[in-house]
Parts: sequence; C-alpha cells; structure tokens
Amino acid sequence: MSDASPQEPGADEAEPTASSSPRKAAVARAKSAVDLAASAAANSDSEPEAGDAGPDESRTTYWGYTKSRMDDDPPVQFPGKAAGKEASEAPPPAASAKRPVNNLSYWRARKVIFYKNGDPYFPGVEFRFKPTRDILSMESLLDKVSLRIDLPSGARYIFSTAGDRLTSLEQLEDGGSYVVSSYKIFKAAPYGKKKAGNFYSTPNSPEMAKPMIAVGHGNWRSNKKSMNSSVPNAGAKGSSGRIIRIVNGHDHSVQCRVLLNLRTTQPFEEVLDDLGQVLKMGGAKRMFTLGGQEVRSFSQLRNEYAEVDTFYLNNSSRRSRTPSGGPTMTGSNMYLYDEYDPPPRKPALSARNPTRQRVLSEPDLRHSSMGNHDSSIDYDVTEVGSGKEPARVVIKGNKKVFFPPMHQKIFDPTPPDKRMQLSWVYGYRGFDSKKNLWVLPSGEIMYYVAAVAVLYDKDEESQRHYTGHTEDIVCMDLHPSREMVASGQKAGRNRKTQAHVRIWSPETLLTLYVFGMGEFSVEVSAVAFSQLNGGSYALAVDGGRERILSVWQWQWGHLLGKVATLQDELSGAQFHPLDDNLVITYGKSHLAFWTRRKDGFFERTDLIKPPSPTNIVCLQFEPDGDVVTADSDGFITIYSIDSEGSYFVRLEFEAHARGIGSLVMLSEGTLLSGGEKDRRLVAWDSMQNYKKIAETKLLESAGGIRTIYPQRPGRNDGNVYIGTIKNNILEGSLQRRFNQLVFGHHKLLVGLATHPDEEMFATAGQDKCIALWRRNGLIWSTQTQMECVSICFHPDGGVLAAGTGDGHLLVINSENGNPISRFRVCGSSLNCVAFSPIGDIIAIGSQNGSVYLFRVSRDGFSYKKYNKIKGNYPLACMDWSVDSNYLQTVTTEFDLIYCEITCRNGSRFAFIDPRACARVCVLQGT
Repeated sequence: MSDASPQEPGADEAEPTASSSPRKAAVARAKSAVDLAASAAANSDSEPEAGDAGPDESRTTYWGYTKSRMDDDPPVQFPGKAAGKEASEAPPPAASAKRPVNNLSYWRARKVIFYKNGDPYFPGVEFRFKPTRDILSMESLLDKVSLRIDLPSGARYIFSTAGDRLTSLEQLEDGGSYVVSSYKIFKAAPYGKKKAGNFYSTPNSPEMAKPMIAVGHGNWRSNKKSMNSSVPNAGAKGSSGRIIRIVNGHDHSVQCRVLLNLRTTQPFEEVLDDLGQVLKMGGAKRMFTLGGQEVRSFSQLRNEYAEVDTFYLNNSSRRSRTPSGGPTMTGSNMYLYDEYDPPPRKPALSARNPTRQRVLSEPDLRHSSMGNHDSSIDYDVTEVGSGKEPARVVIKGNKKVFFPPMHQKIFDPTPPDKRMQLSWVYGYRGFDSKKNLWVLPSGEIMYYVAAVAVLYDKDEESQRHYTGHTEDIVCMDLHPSREMVASGQKAGRNRKTQAHVRIWSPETLLTLYVFGMGEFSVEVSAVAFSQLNGGSYALAVDGGRERILSVWQWQWGHLLGKVATLQDELSGAQFHPLDDNLVITYGKSHLAFWTRRKDGFFERTDLIKPPSPTNIVCLQFEPDGDVVTADSDGFITIYSIDSEGSYFVRLEFEAHARGIGSLVMLSEGTLLSGGEKDRRLVAWDSMQNYKKIAETKLLESAGGIRTIYPQRPGRNDGNVYIGTIKNNILEGSLQRRFNQLVFGHHKLLVGLATHPDEEMFATAGQDKCIALWRRNGLIWSTQTQMECVSICFHPDGGVLAAGTGDGHLLVINSENGNPISRFRVCGSSLNCVAFSPIGDIIAIGSQNGSVYLFRVSRDGFSYKKYNKIKGNYPLACMDWSVDSNYLQTVTTEFDLIYCEITCRNGSRFAFIDPRACARVCVLQGT
C-alpha cells in the first residue's frame, strides 16, 4: 500500500525514484483526480461505505498509479478499480485517511541510536523499527536492545541524552539518540561525541588534564604550550601530532594513551621501541590496527590510519607470533603467516611444466598444496576445508581461525527429540551464604546450590529439584506453615533473568507467585515471611548500592512500602514475630528497627550505627519478643524493651573465641550458637540468664558452623543438622557424634574425570581434596598435601592420576583412595593430564606450554619419563586420538595445536597447524 494519503502534505516525496520530475507530475495528476473523485462521491447515491472494499482492493495500488508502472508516467488508477472506470467510484479521501494503511507514519520506520549509560566512548547501536508493527511495547523494545548491547542486567530503562526517562514508544523520535541502562540512575556524558580511543574533545576538556606521555624527539617533552596547541588537531590528517591509545598485544589489560610526534627525526623503529617500554614489553617491533593491518611508518599514521585511534604493539620478530595467536612454525618450504602477517611471496614458478606447481596468491594459498613436503610426513592439504569455510572469531581481542576437520561426519542441525533432565546435585553451598538449610514436614532437607533448590531425602537417598529460577539463588525462607518457600535470585545479563522472588510449593515443585520483577537491580540479598498474620507479608532487600528494603503482599503482588537503608554491608532482615509492621535489618555497623506506617513510609530507629565496629551476622528472638544478636567478635547480645518502648542492652557475653555463624532458638527456650572459627556448638539456657548447658566441637575436616536447623522442629530431642563453611552437611546432637550427610568441595573445582566403564566420576579441587562419586553420592574422599588442578582415569579404571599446582603428579588407587606414588614433573602447574587410549603413555600439559610424556606399565602403577614437547603458551586441555598417535591441545589463548608422535622411540614430534596442515615444524624431543 502507499505511504501517503491524498490529504497528506509532502506525499510527493514519499516515494523517491531516479526520475523525480515525472514522478511528481504523476502524483500531482493523481491528487487532482482524487479531488474530482471526492466531489463526485459526494453527489453519488451508490457510494459504498468508507470501510467497504472493492473486488480488487487487495492488489497493491498507489494513489495515482499502480506499483507495476511506478517508473513510467502512468494513467490515473484508483484503489479497487481498474483503469478507465469512473472516478466517482473511488472511496472518499476523508474515509481513506482514517485507515492506518494510508497513514505515512504507520509505514515509516524510525531510526534511533542507543548508547550505553555512563560510557562516552560507546559507538552506539543503530536500531530501526516500526511502532505498533515491529515493536508493540516498550518492554519488547528493551528485550531486543538487550540482545545487542552488553549491559549488566540487560536494558531496563531508556533515557534521553539529557537524562529524561522515557516510558512509551511515542516518545522515541526518528533520528534521535537515547541512552539505555540497567539501573534507574542516569549518568551524564557526551554520548555520541567521542570516538573510541579518542581521549580529548577540546583543549580545556577534563580529559586533557589527565597525565599523558609524549613520544618522539622534539620540543613537546618540555614545552606544554606546544603540546596543548597541537592537541585539538591531533586527529586531523597531516597534523604534526596525534593522541593515540597503545595496547600491549600480549596483555590487553596494559594500555596507555600517548601524544605521538609525527614529525620527529627519530626512526619509526626507535619510536616503537620507546612505546614498548611504556607498555613494559621490553621494546616493541611491530604495530597493528584493531583490524589487523600492520603500521610501518609515520606516513601511514598521518594519512592512511588518520582516523584510527587504537593500536596494538607486539615485540615479536618478522616471523613470530602476532596478536592473533598461533604457534611458531618453520620449515624448508613452509612459511608462517596469520591474520596479521601475510606469507612471504616466493618467485612464481613456470606453469608450462605440469609437474611443477604455481605459487598461488595469498587468498588461494590457504586452501591449496604448498609444494613438496617432508617425505616422512604425509599431509593432504587440499582435503582440509574442502567446501567448508573456517570459523573466524575474536576471543579476548585476538583473532582466531578454526578450520573444520578433514573427515567430519554429516551434521544434522535438527534438535534431538529428547531433553536432558537434572538427576542429582552434588555438594552444598555454605562457604558464602547464611541461613541456607531447612527441614520440610516430609523430613526432606532443603538447601540451594546455584540456581537449583534441592530437596534431599536421606532415608530414600533421593533428590527432588525446583528449577524455576533463571540465575543463582541468593536467599531463601520457609513459610510459617512450612508449605511454601520464598526464594530470591540475582540478576542476569538480560531482562528475562532479572532479579525477583518466587513463591513455590515444595510438595508439587510448582511456582505459585512471582513478584518484584524489575524492582531489584543486582540481586535479592534477603527474603523473609511475616509471622503474626500467617505469612501474608514478605520482605525483600535489594543488593544494589542503596540496599532498598521492600515489603510485599505477595499473594497479590502489591508493594506495601519500601525504603533505602543505605548500608554498605547488610547481612539480613527479618520480621518481628510479634509485630508484622516491624522489620529489623542488621549488618556491619548496623542494627535498625523499621516501623511501617499505614501510608507505606517507614520510621527508623538505630541501635547500632557507624562508626561502631560491631558487625551483626545473625539474629534470633526470645519467646517474649526480646532480640538476640551475634556478632563477628563472638559476642551474644540481648536487647529488651522498656516501659517507654525503647530498646536497651539487657545482657552481653562472650560465647565464642571468634565469629559466630548461626543462632537457633529452640521451642523450650534453649539457644544454640555455632562458631565459624572455633567449630564449637554450644547450648545456652535463656531461662537462667543464658547459662551454658553443653557444648561440642566439630572435626577440622568438617569446617566451621555456618547454619543450624533442628531435625524435628517443635521437638526437644536436641538433634540438629549443621551446614559448614567447608560445604558439608552434618547430622548429630550435643550428646552424640556428628555424621556427614552431604560432602562438597569448598574451593574452586578444576578437575573432573569420568570412569571408563562404570557410572562413577572423580573430582579434584584447590581445597587439596580428591573425591570419587557414584550416581547418587560420595564413595570416598582423600586429602592431599598440594592443590590439584587436573585429574584423569587410566583406561583400566584402577588408577587415578592428578596434576598439582606445583608440578607434581599424584597416582591414586581408585578403589580406596590410597596414594600409590608421587613424583615431580616440572616446576609449573600441570593444567591437564591424559592417558592414551591403550594406556601405555600419559601426556601431561603444563603452564609453561610443554607436554611431558611418560611411559606407563603395570596398569598404571609404574611410570618412566619418555619425552618432552616444548611449547610457548600455557596449555588448558588435551585429548588423544583413537589410535594414540596424535594429541590435540588447547592453549589458554584458545589456540588449537596438534601434535603427531611419528616414532614410538621418541625421536621426532611434529606440531600440525589446524589451518589445513599448511605449516609444519618438526621438533626434536629432549
């Protein structure tokens, strides 16, 4: 349909063509005809209704001419009628103007540019859309913008460049510039006025006041006036100086902006060396643009790359590794080249002799044979990538090219008809979270790990999982009826993973209510139900900078009130058990009582405030409503209320040597306290002025106490569950020993290996622990003297080999976890280990880039050094080929390096380049 209606001014510019004059004339005649048709329609008795459609109205027609004859001078044709019909049968222009298809604004797309909040160097993302057609609401627009702009929690707010918040699509103007943000706070900046890497705007701008290094001989080193006078024109072509940003090609975190004198008498190579010293590279030899082009002279900086502001420096020689990565290769007739370094051109060979090859140009050289190869190494270069394009990606600023395998199977892109289902969650999260363990009426233990809520039945040795969250669960609370659970999550990187609170049933694992979507910026750091009114209210604390406390009537999703606590560290918040309008928050130098009024406002009463050093870590209540707190110094304090309604300290005593991890008030008035550092569990009688009743101490391997929960709430049997800071769950009491129910690594887990035959796997972590697991639990765990970073099974399954961070290899019996042997491989971390498929060789990849080979005998119980393959970059993982003749390794820079073991006597090894085997280097084993 047309973009213009007959009454709309400027309709003659709605369809620009190559021949504008005939078009305008045709449109003018069409307008005249339409006016005549309107007059005739006014006097006609057989005029159809304004909304009626003629028999041919579905055809694409334009006011004045059909689409098939747009470029000619067409006869007048009216919508719904063939050419030559009476003009009186045309619809009235006034009626047609009411239809949206004849409205120019309905069809015209809006072009807007979005910038990232607080980033003046963000280039901006252009976005085109048609309101009410492509985008129906502001929420759908934010969803699409979140996919194109990397924001901490996705695009949630849109501002004008002046800081005004926009709430509807009608406020977005065509050609306008806007700012998107994950938070409600707008940061003023010159959006769209600074280019990336351009660190100045005007001679007197604040950016010019920052320190800058001048490079190149001349008066700039001592004459500030000369330097400042050259800055405004530094980016112009032919300028005497430029401000550029230089980046270390090996470590992109090392950057600096320099004022470069382009008219210096110093050679370009010496200037590069000086720039390398600035970046602590020991001298630089090559300079590249972000696109990979090499800069070889000042003339290129002044002319060819006058608009480029960021450059990468490399201290390698002509034929060494460039910023794109890749192993160094040499050979008799092979040359190293990559995305930054084109191959050296050899003299063209004559094509008259069919037995001699023509040296191809660079684009063809990568997928063709390159001449005679070493007779001992048979590589068919032409097979690699035949009909397949390589994958080119940028990882951490470096360009990577990954070529497909020579003999890959046919890939079926259709998704499988089955989906994965979570079967078991191993471990427990206690090292960084508090109040994370509960017992349900069914007897199941409830806790959370990552984004999963785990319901563990110790008698049946089974688990159920609630998986409704889209990000890690940060806090959780059980409803007073113990039939519902509230859990809050942290915010993800898009709008669909915003921080919110979910109310769900532990019996059916179904989500009942969701509230707070879009109200929390970073995470929900605390959540709790009210007690007096049967849990009708729920509080939530935003983990953002202002630590906003909000109270909700969660059944309806109504926000009853919120207030900013403005605390740097907030440990938690709870409702008072005798007053649903009284909320207590606590944390570092903070203990406050918030009374919510009927109008939603809060009245604040501070009991502890800065600069007090007291850090309240947990809180409980006595049966009469007095508040019991525990701090990080090991003290327990009881606050009572006087006749005037003011709180005062009734009692304070030292309960533990250092910090207290948890407090639990049992039904008979016994207070249980657990120490994080001293690992002591102590019972206190609140009826006798907190006299100590009994105590016990956990083993060092179990860790300090993080949380305590009675096994049978309401009963006075003294049996409790304890979650520890070493990610263990224990069961026991003060009268009997504690047994381990759930085991988990409490530091970074970096090693994982599956058993070759059975449904078992082994893990190794930086907590100096190696564990073997079966399908639904732990088989054994053993402590080592060193941190383990890698692990693998022998093909027979009877031996585990683990690499440590200090270069030792540990050999462990997989049946019982007993150590077999330990020997030193090198002085670097052993990042990856792998047995060959037949089990006669073990390959060990180290942080220094080398691969160490050991011969294995006696089913993995005996080892003898075999050989070593030297490398330059740290290795991350490796894999053997099926025939045990090849090794595939991946470096920490995401380079693929292939190694061929040509002889079993260890005399020769070859690195095979993944780029179609075009570069080969034969290395001698040491």
